[in-house]
Amino acid sequence: MATSPDTQTPLLDDDIVEGAVDYYGHPVRRFSSGGWRSALFIIWVEVAERVAYYGISSNLISFLTGPLGQSTATAAKNVNIWSGTASLLPLLGAFVADSFVGRYRTIVAASLLYILGLGLLTLSAVLPSSQLQVLLFFFSLYLVAVGQGGHKPCVQAFGADQFDRHDPEECKAKCSFFNWWYFGICAGPLFTLAVLDYIQDNLSWGLGFGLPCIVMLLALLNFLAGTRTYRYSIKGDEESPFVRIGKVFVAAVRNWRCTPFAIALEEESRGTLPHQSSEQFKFLNKALLAPDDLKKNGKLCTIEEVEEAKAVLRLFPIWATCLPYAIVFAQFSTFFTKQGATMDREIVPGFDIPAASLQSFMSLVIIIFIPIYDRIIVPMARSFTRELSGITMLQRIGTGMFLSIICMVVAALVEMRRLQTAKDYGLVDMPSATVPMSVWWLVPQYLLIGLADVFTIVGLQEFFYDQVPNELRSVGLALYLSIIGVGSFLSSFLISVIEEATSWAGHSSWFSNNLNRAHLDYFYWLLAALSVVELAIFVYFAKSYIYNKV
Repeated sequence: MATSPDTQTPLLDDDIVEGAVDYYGHPVRRFSSGGWRSALFIIWVEVAERVAYYGISSNLISFLTGPLGQSTATAAKNVNIWSGTASLLPLLGAFVADSFVGRYRTIVAASLLYILGLGLLTLSAVLPSSQLQVLLFFFSLYLVAVGQGGHKPCVQAFGADQFDRHDPEECKAKCSFFNWWYFGICAGPLFTLAVLDYIQDNLSWGLGFGLPCIVMLLALLNFLAGTRTYRYSIKGDEESPFVRIGKVFVAAVRNWRCTPFAIALEEESRGTLPHQSSEQFKFLNKALLAPDDLKKNGKLCTIEEVEEAKAVLRLFPIWATCLPYAIVFAQFSTFFTKQGATMDREIVPGFDIPAASLQSFMSLVIIIFIPIYDRIIVPMARSFTRELSGITMLQRIGTGMFLSIICMVVAALVEMRRLQTAKDYGLVDMPSATVPMSVWWLVPQYLLIGLADVFTIVGLQEFFYDQVPNELRSVGLALYLSIIGVGSFLSSFLISVIEEATSWAGHSSWFSNNLNRAHLDYFYWLLAALSVVELAIFVYFAKSYIYNKV
């Protein structure tokens, strides 16, 4: 039985948040600290980090094709590779946090690396054009990716940790947390991207990269200011979850030739997994067998460990079927931006909006729709489905996938019209001329990809946080981020293959530097077709998925 740090009176077990301590290491009472009070500090940190990240990534293709002089296809591939790396490194950051140093310390260390990378990036932007500038630029760019790799999964998991999932009210608040989290990280860039993009395009790349560095420094100070309000997970001497799960797979392989057997599961009240889950991945049941010498030493894998390994394994079909969505997601910061750069962007005489600033429409639809979804749609759906989140996480993800298909169809139709307009005005061989077609034609595809994100991206965040073992929450969110990362790599791979396949004597590739002779519309139709196949396979696996229950 624990005592209150203030009164030294005993605390009943039911009054204590399981597995959490305060800044001083004392057990945390329910509703004392934590919850929204702590989460708001953490959300503001992530808002600032997203401002810094998108301040770099949103207009990166313009810097690569401008000051660095790269071709459109090369620049798009470099953006995708960097974005993919930045989305895969969270797997490493999450492993370090969950296994060794904890989320709080990882966030602080990663933020310092992040600030250093942004500072060096600013320096590289003001250097004269040279090989040194290019080397310093890419070194600092990937240093930013390393910093984000430790920051991104840990901050969101640390924020969700502030809610006690064993308390009904805080559990409900945690469902809303993921919605408002995404609201925040989209609202911040919405009001800053247009300014940063304008500064980068018209004033100074050095200033345009320097401002995100300042924002990130302020973010770290804000995070440290909330330290005394945070709940910290208790890290005991228990076996690492990676070792625990890995042991199951090793034992199953070791006993591969053993005769199948029947196993009686322990009572459901002892675990979080439903009884019927044992029917899936039966080969892992062999991990319950061990040679006689191991049985004597008590080193058998337990039923809970086997079921935990199955729970992790069930995530991977969902992970894999979401990759085509990530390929679609990669297009808004590359080819959508290049399309806009060729179109009429004049707002008032003498003032053109930056093509990259149209990404703000994604954020706009997100910050408008998330409150509607959280406060109106979810309660209405909850009354019919009895689901705490209105609809299941996988239903939410699938809805976004469907919207992404519509997005690609609309993008292809708009690009067909842009190409036809260039042909009608005799601009096919004048790549630097402005196509007399308003850039506002691109707004619907930005709105659709933003709406799709409200469903799929937020759904993936909640899914991969909720469906992994408690000790692997950072890794779960890193798995969600790795979908975006692998999708960016696959997008880069597709571009390379298609460029090679469609470039031959007398013909322009789909990604020609002269976009008036390119065929981005064909690429969008291809992505739409891939997304249809993706959705069909996703629905198949989603129907048989067994949720972990608290």
